[in-house]
Amino acid sequence: MELRQLQYFVRVVELGSMSRAALELDMVQSAISQQISRLESELSTRLLRRAPHGVTPTEAGLAFFHEAQLTLRHAEQAKRAAHQARLSGTVSVGLAPTTASVIGVPLMRAMRERYPDVRLHMVESLSGHLTAMLNARQLDLAVLFDTNAARRWTVMPLLEETLFLIRSRAALPQGRADPPTRLSIVDLAEIPLIMPTGLHGLRSTLDGAFARAQVVPSVVQEVDSLAMLMDAVDMGFGATLQPWAAVGRYPDAEQRFHLAQIDDPNVGRQNLLCSLSDDELSPAALALRVVLADTARSLVRSGGWHGARLLDA
Repeated sequence: MELRQLQYFVRVVELGSMSRAALELDMVQSAISQQISRLESELSTRLLRRAPHGVTPTEAGLAFFHEAQLTLRHAEQAKRAAHQARLSGTVSVGLAPTTASVIGVPLMRAMRERYPDVRLHMVESLSGHLTAMLNARQLDLAVLFDTNAARRWTVMPLLEETLFLIRSRAALPQGRADPPTRLSIVDLAEIPLIMPTGLHGLRSTLDGAFARAQVVPSVVQEVDSLAMLMDAVDMGFGATLQPWAAVGRYPDAEQRFHLAQIDDPNVGRQNLLCSLSDDELSPAALALRVVLADTARSLVRSGGWHGARLLDA
């Protein structure tokens, strides 16, 4: 027995007509008649008297009608209770600009679909700033690249990004073949670089790689804004070292930039989902952590996060 069968039966009895009930329910009359016949077969009793000018309930049908009305009211009350009790509240998450360019909108969409009553507060900032905000409990969660400053955090490894040398195609020498698509750290020695400062987690990773290779990089500018940094690269003021996500907001990235992968097993960037300890997180924050991880995995597996591999796969 299904709720919809009860709904059909109740409406037929209330209107005294299958044709009128079918019209109101936007169904064909034969479909309603079939459902009620199934109901009668299941109950092994006749519920309706059918006549040329309509239908009336039998004695059994009238008793069933009253109980069906009560059941439908209880079902509606259960639905309202579930709706009122569904997850709500406010939750905050911090993302670095490159991470936000890939996962920001998909995360918002996923949260709206799964938890429409949860208000999502998203902060885009440098990883160093996000670390301070998480430690000060101004954020519930953040995707970070370094956990050395962690205080009672729960850390979930998400993915690792390959790094690329990114240059403006317009600034490449004319009349020559494209530069190689794979480079070593040593190959970067003479290339003018535009880099973030030490506040950025990526800079410490790159400084360590250059030191291991005994290479002194040619840093011509330091910019702590991803938008300004990429504008400078686009203008041909220098190249930069970033994951693919740095060009994720450019629909014409392939035509605008040339990317060369850095071939060094020690040069990559781990994205770590960091949060306050579980006992400090609200149900909304715990839900966001699951949705964020699911969204990141989905993007990587579908090819929407280029140059990334899952750390838990």
